[in-house]
Amino acid sequence: MRKIAFGGGCHWCTEAVFQSLKGVESVEQGYIASTGEETSFSEAVIVHFNPEIISIKILIEIHLLTHKSTSNHSMRNKYRSAVYSFSKRQNKEVQEIITFFQKKFENKVITKTYPFSEFKPSREPLQNYYYSNPNKPFCEKFIDPKLKFLLKNFGDHLQENRLD
Repeated sequence: MRKIAFGGGCHWCTEAVFQSLKGVESVEQGYIASTGEETSFSEAVIVHFNPEIISIKILIEIHLLTHKSTSNHSMRNKYRSAVYSFSKRQNKEVQEIITFFQKKFENKVITKTYPFSEFKPSREPLQNYYYSNPNKPFCEKFIDPKLKFLLKNFGDHLQENRLD
C-alpha cells in the first residue's frame, strides 16, 4: 500500500472522487500543511492506494481533471491546488507526471508539489460526506458532476456499485 495526498477544491469533493476508484483502500479527509511557505493548513485528502491496481499517474490525472487545476482563484489558501508527497522520490515522480499532463490543458497547470508535513482530520460527521449524504444539495450540485465525469472518462477505474 502506498499513499499520496491531494488538495484542490472542497475536501468533500476530493474525498468522493478518490473513494470511488478501484485500488483506493481508504481516503482520509481533512487539512494538510507542508513546509516552507505552505505551513498553513488547506483542505485536502490522503489517499491510500494499491499501485498494482491503480497507478499514481492515473490518480494524478484524475486529480488534475476534477478540480480547477489551472485557476488561481481567490480561495487558493483554503483550497490549495497541490499534490503532497511522502518522499523526495515520490515528489520528483509527481512533478514529472504533472509536466507530462500539461499538454492536456490549454492553460498552465498551477498545481504544485509539496512535501507532506502535517495532517488534521475533519470532524467525524464531515467524513465520508458524499456517500453518507448523496442527496444533499451540495452533493448534487458540486460532487455529482465530478462523479459523472469519472464515469464517462475513467469508468474502467471505478469501483463496482459506487456510481451505478
